[in-house]
Amino acid sequence: MQPAIWDPAETISREKMEQLQVERLRDCVRRVQEKVPFYQERLSGFEPASNQSLADLARLPFTRKQDLRDNYPFGLFAAPMGDVIRIHASSGTTGKPTVVGYTANDIDIWAGLAARALSLAGVTRDDIVQNAYGYGLFTGGLGLHYGVERLGAAVVPVSSGNTSRQVMLLQDFGTTVLCATPSYALVLAESASEIGYDLKAGPLRVGIFGAEPWS
Repeated sequence: MQPAIWDPAETISREKMEQLQVERLRDCVRRVQEKVPFYQERLSGFEPASNQSLADLARLPFTRKQDLRDNYPFGLFAAPMGDVIRIHASSGTTGKPTVVGYTANDIDIWAGLAARALSLAGVTRDDIVQNAYGYGLFTGGLGLHYGVERLGAAVVPVSSGNTSRQVMLLQDFGTTVLCATPSYALVLAESASEIGYDLKAGPLRVGIFGAEPWS
């Protein structure tokens, strides 16, 4: 039986959580000041140790979209390229894409955070998780993929699109968890209804929807 609490960090007190957040804020500011030329200039004269509470976040300058564009593609990386093992990027619909580089430690942390979120939503190691988020430069597919594996559940890395095949797999594999954008989940529901497959009557019990507005 999977424990109700996936990570003991979820149970720490509010006071201890804020203390940890302040410590990591200081470390983050110190790190980018040391390793990222853009922040060396932007945070000039700012002393990391002066961060005494989360309220001090208000004293930090914003990083704006134009800053990301001006430092495209790798100018904001805080790790050398020799330590970067994966590169993801946004779609770039309004200009150059926003690029993110991940170290092995980043990937490990990412998997743990995704596993924590999945567990919170009710996913267990006994589930079959159909991951219909896009794989590739978009972070959604791989982010959840490694979280499902960390949790110990079975992941079906079907990615997005090919709707008739998606519905077939929902039926044939007995999918219990569907991960998708809200709009694509509606497409799948409509397609399933068209062929007479009642999703409510099947084993599907959890939906993980995101990456776009929905209500």
